[in-house]
Amino acid sequence: MSGRRRSERGAAVVDFVLVLAVLVPVVLGIAQVALVMHVRNTLAAAASEGARLAATRDRGPADGVALTRSQIDGAVSGRFAQEVSAQQQGDTVEVTVHASVPALGLGGPAVELTVHGHATEEPP
Repeated sequence: MSGRRRSERGAAVVDFVLVLAVLVPVVLGIAQVALVMHVRNTLAAAASEGARLAATRDRGPADGVALTRSQIDGAVSGRFAQEVSAQQQGDTVEVTVHASVPALGLGGPAVELTVHGHATEEPP
């Protein structure tokens, strides 16, 4: 029996490494998706709020861009607020945010996001 125990020594370490080789990429992938979805939802909410502000009677697209940048900076990071634009098309204001979300918040390949917020201008 002692010969059999010796032949299995270290098997737990090998099993642990094999499980980690599968488990770590899965966990990191889930974390990446969660990070991208969080940033996307934050950008979309900020763009919508900026569009609503820009659509009010005494405000303009520049005010919507400023609010959008402020909200993004407060919620996630100012680096995601670099490419914010607003334009008025008829009685609709559209705020667009374009950002790159790096892999797991680090360097590496980035996920490109573009979100839009729309609002209808208030009548005078």
